[in-house]
Amino acid sequence: MSKKKLEFRPNDYVVYPAHGVGQIVSIEEQEIAGIELELFVISFEKDKMTLRVPTNKATDVGMRSLSSPDVVDQAMTTLKGKAKVKRAMWSRRAQEYEQKINSGDLIAIAEVVRDLHRADDQREQSYSERQLYEAALERLTREVAAVGGLDEGGAQKKVDDVLLSRAA
Repeated sequence: MSKKKLEFRPNDYVVYPAHGVGQIVSIEEQEIAGIELELFVISFEKDKMTLRVPTNKATDVGMRSLSSPDVVDQAMTTLKGKAKVKRAMWSRRAQEYEQKINSGDLIAIAEVVRDLHRADDQREQSYSERQLYEAALERLTREVAAVGGLDEGGAQKKVDDVLLSRAA
């Protein structure tokens, strides 16, 4: 097996599209069906979950490094924008939101937060709207925290401040 340089190393924070921010705990060799595989062992502490991803498949599945501070700034700018709500049926919109959340793309995730955010005086969110909103918000907040070296509370405040400034 050729030892190509890996772009991810133990202790790195990475973003895995379907699960958000995780941390590479180690890289291990495992024999699966007679084939030696090298695997990233990624811990998602918040979800009490560990994922093993073959190192040669990591980029194919969309695993990426944390966003740069620039991208985080863009995401914050996106949050300030005006919500774009399509007139499509909710089931179709919900599907689009879910795809954006699971794309692992921070800007797309920020769009979902922006579009589903409700100020206190606005109409109630449906259960499924709230679930998508919270999933997107959590993804965004965790990455903002990891990039900015903040704890989750600090990141949450940063995001909230932007959303509140928008409502004003």
